[in-house]
Amino acid sequence: MIKRYLIKGAWMFFLVSSLNAVAQEVPSPKSHFGFTIGDNYQLANYSQTEAYFKKLAASSKRVKLVDIGKTEEGRSQYMLIITSPENHQNLAKYKSISQKLARAEGLNEQEAKSLAQQGKAIVWIDGGLHANETVGAHQLIQTAYNFASRTDAETSRILDDVIILMTHANPDGQELQSNWYMREKTPEKRSLAGLPVLYQKYAGHDNNRDFFMLNLKETQNMGRQLFIEWNPQIMYNHHQSGPAGTVVAGPPFRDPHNYVFDPIILTSLDAVGAAMHNRLNIEDKPGYTQRNGSVFSTWYNGGLRTTTYFHNMIGLLTEIVGNPTPMEIPLVPSRLLPNSDSPNPVLPQKWFFKNAIDYSVSMNYAVLNYAQRYHDELLFNMYKMGKNSIERGGKDTWSFSPKKIEAINEAAKKDKADNAGGRRNMDPKFLDEVMKDPANRDARGYIISANQADFTTAIRFLNALIRTGVEVQKATAAFTVEGKQYPAGSYIVKTDQAFRPHVLDMFEPQDHPNDFKYEGGPPVAPYDAAGWTLAYLMNVKFDRILNAFNGPFQKMPVGELLKATPQALPSASGFALSAQANESYLAVNELLKANVEVLRNPTDGSFYVPASTAAKAALNKAEHNFGMKVTAASKPKGAVKVKPSRIALWDTYGGSMPSGWMRYIMEQYHYDVTVVYPPDIDAGKLKDNYDVLIMVGGSVPAVANEGGGRGFNPPTVDNIPDEFKGRVGRMTAEKSVPQLKAFLENGGNIVAIGSATSLATHLGLPVKNALLTADGKRLPNDKYYVPGSVLSVKTDAKLAANWGLDENTDVYFDNSPVFKLTENDGKIKPLAWFATDKPLRSGWAWGQAYLKDGVAAFEADYGKGKLFAFGPEITFRAQTHGTFKWLFNQLYK
Repeated sequence: MIKRYLIKGAWMFFLVSSLNAVAQEVPSPKSHFGFTIGDNYQLANYSQTEAYFKKLAASSKRVKLVDIGKTEEGRSQYMLIITSPENHQNLAKYKSISQKLARAEGLNEQEAKSLAQQGKAIVWIDGGLHANETVGAHQLIQTAYNFASRTDAETSRILDDVIILMTHANPDGQELQSNWYMREKTPEKRSLAGLPVLYQKYAGHDNNRDFFMLNLKETQNMGRQLFIEWNPQIMYNHHQSGPAGTVVAGPPFRDPHNYVFDPIILTSLDAVGAAMHNRLNIEDKPGYTQRNGSVFSTWYNGGLRTTTYFHNMIGLLTEIVGNPTPMEIPLVPSRLLPNSDSPNPVLPQKWFFKNAIDYSVSMNYAVLNYAQRYHDELLFNMYKMGKNSIERGGKDTWSFSPKKIEAINEAAKKDKADNAGGRRNMDPKFLDEVMKDPANRDARGYIISANQADFTTAIRFLNALIRTGVEVQKATAAFTVEGKQYPAGSYIVKTDQAFRPHVLDMFEPQDHPNDFKYEGGPPVAPYDAAGWTLAYLMNVKFDRILNAFNGPFQKMPVGELLKATPQALPSASGFALSAQANESYLAVNELLKANVEVLRNPTDGSFYVPASTAAKAALNKAEHNFGMKVTAASKPKGAVKVKPSRIALWDTYGGSMPSGWMRYIMEQYHYDVTVVYPPDIDAGKLKDNYDVLIMVGGSVPAVANEGGGRGFNPPTVDNIPDEFKGRVGRMTAEKSVPQLKAFLENGGNIVAIGSATSLATHLGLPVKNALLTADGKRLPNDKYYVPGSVLSVKTDAKLAANWGLDENTDVYFDNSPVFKLTENDGKIKPLAWFATDKPLRSGWAWGQAYLKDGVAAFEADYGKGKLFAFGPEITFRAQTHGTFKWLFNQLYK
């Protein structure tokens, strides 16, 4: 007995000593970086962070380092998988359980509960997405160290029951921002301000608006881990900065929430948010605000956090105050009185980087502790949400929306019998009148026919769905549904799948409520956009099927991207490429670079390519790489030879996001473009080097009541590296606009988008703002307000600038410029206009009747050149493929 006790005691001593030894072997951040995470005036760059992550993985059996893909600048993007060594032995098993429960296919409730008991909660924690929000990347370092080294009971429990995916969201950005801050030798002079370029190669801050489109390499990498590989039950997205007078804003969030996702999402946000809030209060960390204490809602799809809601994940966001340079929590008296949104206010005080790191780590622990305690419940709830979606998609359902509530009220008002007695309770028949109307049912699925004009863009749309885990089916033979025939190769997206909320959100219009601070008051701005229906923005043609349907459909492997089926070139003396297909312009650019002759049909804008060995080689490349449709053709009458233009794109010191997205589009469609800055424009002689100048939103100085750039105060050239000094400057009416005029007069063309259309006023064109009151003032936003939404415009297909566009085209509109032509001598031609008083397709358009007959886009002769002015955001975030042709058509001579 004594011997057994001694052996047991010796074994326990050995085990504890081993654990301590392992903990001691894990290098601390200070031993690696030379400072403690959170020290004032100290930031780590990504090269240092990557090296540290590799040390953690080498020294701790709890840590596995996974390269999830390359960034846009070619760095490895790493994800740390942190859990107990025992769990690491069974990672494939736990990943499989999470996948099965997330997809909920072929599982009954008993089987799901059994899997939930066997599984481990998967929790995603990221940092660094917005690189100037430096707390994010640094809390990731500190939290990783804590879980690699600590041996306390709470940490051990979490490691046993949770698999943590700690993901760096923007390696390139951390490298840029940290190096910029640390370049100053005197710590007190260090500043995050003035970074010369965007902290993500193309998107900058907009990298957090790319998660339903997944254009960027970093978002693609993270999307695969979230929606294909791991399907975490909770994801936590760290950001800055909290509202003034608080420390941190977090869940739960304010209304409105999006009506398509499962209500379990909202109650789960309440629960996890309460755990985070409670922990801070228990640790005497005041200053947390929630719901109406901040601007953040759960309406928008497209953010790293928000897209997860449409995939039945609990998406968390915190926005915290913090900076490596010490700062102040300001006095905001309205924030000092406790309320249900902010029950524990913070007092004005000095605030240090370490404070923000400590808060962030505490909230990480709160989330992980919740996941540990409720791991089986989290896993089962994800199954339940997926199962709910499958069941809803497999039967007749009617979803509520603001417009349907309005229809119920209108039906009651029209009923004289219901109103005559002054009833206080509305007759339920009015509910049935709207919600049992067969025409108001939710779709059972969507069919994307292979015979549409721009099928390759439809493939791009489907690939965006596939990257987010949506199940897509392909027709292996021709079929008929509801009397309509479809060819083989068409695609089907059904709604009886776990990620039904995301499917609905990509195909159906968003119906944002009329959200005002009070009756008759100003509108409450949505968090980002109000409407974004991707199928509309990409001009994907689809049929909405309301009844159950089947056919010769093959399920495509989850996460495997589609390619358009290539076809052999026809035997002909020449080939035609449709102007309706975006990919035609890509192929034309390849042909021109190969010195192949390309001509354009003056009636419809289609491209004609005489057959030659070089032409066939280039077109075969286009066929196989891009799925181009190439048809046999003879030379059109009056065909005009196409030449590439010398293209310049405006940008500014620090980087413009619209310009960055434009660079991305130019690269994707193989246009050669030169980026120019205000000093380049001010230097003049633009026509000597360029034929076309692209001016995006923010590039042109503002004009009263006409919009325009908000202006940008660039830094002085002191302490700026020489390579960036030539970018410093701003566009001015006095110096820059005359050079733009000269460019037009000498035969150059300008494409102006969004606020850049104020150039028309600078030029003295007979154009004015169409949205003015009788006394010449801008319409107030309680009468007219259209935040980011999808609207329909009418176009004139005969005009060359409009070649390839539909007569009715959907545009992305964000309180965009709308014009009234005050005179027209034939030198100004409307390209697009609002033909109805109800142009809203998706989102929110308060006072949309004011838009009727307003001009959305026009072209104007000026000297020997032309100005093409587009009020809507025709290249918005590289998502609006349906209006790319408005840009592409202007880029040839």
